[in-house]
Amino acid sequence: MPKRKKKTEKISTQILLVASMPDYVKAELLATMQRLGVVRSEAYNKLGSVNYWGLDWRKAYPRVRAFRTPESLGLPSKLMEWTVSDVSKAINAQQAACIEALRSNIWHRYPGNENESKRKDCYKQLSSTEFLTDSFLHRIVRKQYRRGHSWVRNQIVYQQGGYTCKRIDRYIYQLELAGLQRGKRNRIIVRSNRKVKGQIRLIHNKDLDRFEIHMLVNYGTVSVPKELKTIGIDKGYTEAYYDSDGNIHGAGLGKLASRKSNRITAKNLNRGKLWALSRKYKTTDPAKSARILENNLTRKTENRRYRRDQAAITSLIGSASRSLFSGQVKVFAEDLTKPIKGKRQSKAMSRKLNAWMKGCMRDSLQKWANWTGSVITEVQPSYTSQVDSVTGTLLGARKGDNFIRFTGDVLQADLNAARNILVRGADKDITRFMRKEEVQAVLIRRTACFLKGLGLTLVEAVELGWLDFKHIKSKAFKKLASGS
Repeated sequence: MPKRKKKTEKISTQILLVASMPDYVKAELLATMQRLGVVRSEAYNKLGSVNYWGLDWRKAYPRVRAFRTPESLGLPSKLMEWTVSDVSKAINAQQAACIEALRSNIWHRYPGNENESKRKDCYKQLSSTEFLTDSFLHRIVRKQYRRGHSWVRNQIVYQQGGYTCKRIDRYIYQLELAGLQRGKRNRIIVRSNRKVKGQIRLIHNKDLDRFEIHMLVNYGTVSVPKELKTIGIDKGYTEAYYDSDGNIHGAGLGKLASRKSNRITAKNLNRGKLWALSRKYKTTDPAKSARILENNLTRKTENRRYRRDQAAITSLIGSASRSLFSGQVKVFAEDLTKPIKGKRQSKAMSRKLNAWMKGCMRDSLQKWANWTGSVITEVQPSYTSQVDSVTGTLLGARKGDNFIRFTGDVLQADLNAARNILVRGADKDITRFMRKEEVQAVLIRRTACFLKGLGLTLVEAVELGWLDFKHIKSKAFKKLASGS
């Protein structure tokens, strides 16, 4: 019997705007949000402990109700239960992210295929509080996991039974939401191109001073074929992605990010001068100090500009990801979840790199991979920009947008890196969770083998300027150079 094809769901969050609601409904909803904020904060503080690690979200409500009853806040039991369940799911997601971040620690402790069973046993223990009895797992979890807290006071979670939806016009729907009083529901008008159903989240957007409804929409499924074309991509600052076929996706990303960073810097410099004036006049002329604070140092206009800049960058990254997945492909990308350690940059460069939005790029790639039936595989990123993609060795050097080979030939640096990432996706010697030093050792051994075919040694390659001088400090270089 043939195997069933793997399928992925095309799921996206849709934001619906609340068109109108009576003032008394608005007041009640805001009061409900404040009371549920207390529940959310206390539930997060209680369930976020490692003592409740791996707790099923269905069993969370009785644990919270033991110390906080809905009657103490004047809340319906169901509204409180839905909020606690939502908090528990968020904590479970945080714990899953922690386990994902610990994969490299577990791999370093139990490397190689011979320790596959030990690694599986570690992941099994991490699914519950069993890891507390293991000193190694307990230590790395304590180091990585940070107990979360919540200060959210602007949302209400409704399950399907907590509201009814009625269509009034083509794009107008009336929702009747469960309120604080039993049997009395709050009516609001929503603009939507589809009927509201499933779990929804009513949010008061304080920045835009409006109410929104967030709900998940399933646009169907897409099959993932067994055979996929493979490409490698290099994530960059000037452009979003450079693939191994030589195509650029998301050109102009660096200009948008730099323009945003420079504008914020100039704005903050001027705001600093105004803050100094405000402090100066606080004792001699309090009225003038108050006018400066009220008319020149508010954040309303600046927040609007910041959201506009962020939206432009996010839109460009989304378009770049969409163009990358024009067909069903298997993409090898760098795993950039950890901070990039290197020489200290200037303040201006550090500021621009902080706005690089690596997380947004990663999420966008995963979203469009799911929507198109493609696959994303992350690889170890160390030395992908410093390896010659033609020979697979460390001979050569990157200078700006060019990679100069030891023969004097010049390659486009991002294209060279993308091809190295493509090769690394099938490299059995370099795994995703290897340390940088281990990757360097593998590449130095390959470089030594290549040089041996040319009748040269690693030391001679350094003297010729083919190999970077920094590699002589590594243990692998010293071992091979000494002939041991």
